[in-house]
Amino acid sequence: MSALKDQTLPVNAENDVVLVRQAVRAWSVELKFSLVDQTKIFTAASELARNVLVHGGGGEVRLTLVTQGVRRGLRAVFEDRGPGIPDIAQAMQDGYTTGGTLGLGLGGAKRLVNDFDIVSVPGEGTRVTITRWK
Repeated sequence: MSALKDQTLPVNAENDVVLVRQAVRAWSVELKFSLVDQTKIFTAASELARNVLVHGGGGEVRLTLVTQGVRRGLRAVFEDRGPGIPDIAQAMQDGYTTGGTLGLGLGGAKRLVNDFDIVSVPGEGTRVTITRWK
């Protein structure tokens, strides 16, 4: 797998979440994703950027245009230095929430992308990597 282009954006304020959404939308258009695929990656990225801000206390997202053979895709890595997630399996279950929401964030984001990986260490932070392939 190789990276063709990348950009790192801070996620430390509400406006940063908006900028991440705008960047993901622009990159997905550049990759000529269908409108449905644009919406899926945009929605997943929006949810994960908000998690970085609200639950992780801020961090960053790195967008990368990647290739694998003839496939091209958009990879986004969301990373924070927050409290971490003590039980990832529980956090991935629909309905589980620590913020008084519907609890569909992580599981919903996973369903919207082709590849999803989460690593979290309590007291050190969380890294979520998603990829949507064209």
